[in-house]
Amino acid sequence: MEPILEVKEIRKQFNNGRGIYDISFETGKGEIVGLFGPNGAGKTTLLKMITGLIRPDRGTIYLFGNNTAEQFELGMARVGCVIEAADVYEYMSAYDNLKLAGRFYPHLEKGRIDQVLELVGLSPYKREKAGHFSLGMKQRLALAGALLPEPQLVILDEPTNGLDIEGMVDIRQTIKQLADDQGTAFLISSHMIGDMEKLVDRFGILKEGRLIKQGNKRDAAAEEMTLEQYYMSQIYPAKPKEKEGPSYV
Repeated sequence: MEPILEVKEIRKQFNNGRGIYDISFETGKGEIVGLFGPNGAGKTTLLKMITGLIRPDRGTIYLFGNNTAEQFELGMARVGCVIEAADVYEYMSAYDNLKLAGRFYPHLEKGRIDQVLELVGLSPYKREKAGHFSLGMKQRLALAGALLPEPQLVILDEPTNGLDIEGMVDIRQTIKQLADDQGTAFLISSHMIGDMEKLVDRFGILKEGRLIKQGNKRDAAAEEMTLEQYYMSQIYPAKPKEKEGPSYV
């Protein structure tokens, strides 16, 4: 199966010396891939490069076979994303926020706005101004915007930030449903590894700008660990015990 996202040896270094270094991975149709790592590991920087918000110093990114350095618009045409903050127009209703976003998609089907509001659980609040929403509700609205054009790849940066337990479950079920029923792929960065364990097919672990491990839940199970424990074992590997020298009496 052809990958819909290919990241090949991308690198970006900032003036402060931080960045990401020689990262490569792929995402296929219907896959849910998690990106995990400490604060400052480079997760958001990586997502920004994939979505064209930051230009890599080196390396190549392909979306649906299109080199984004040469055919960015063609590659991004089937991608939805929420990076960092859930930006919404607070003086507008949830419905009008999506109606405005819909102007960028001339072939949007009639009724699609109501459909995505239903998907993320905001139908009862569609006429309320977004400024009255909680952080979690704004997250849901941002997700609705990402899903609006029926993308084949959705890139999400901390999508459960600010959500209560019910909201986390709802969003997780929505992602799983879209992946299973429509073959939508998801690339998700998150600190909520325990919650993501129920969702992801594969994962990558970033540390200090490098992709130090790629795997799946079977790798953790083989070590008799939860995904969170497995993550910690990769970020903070146990130091080998020093051999005891000869003893003298």
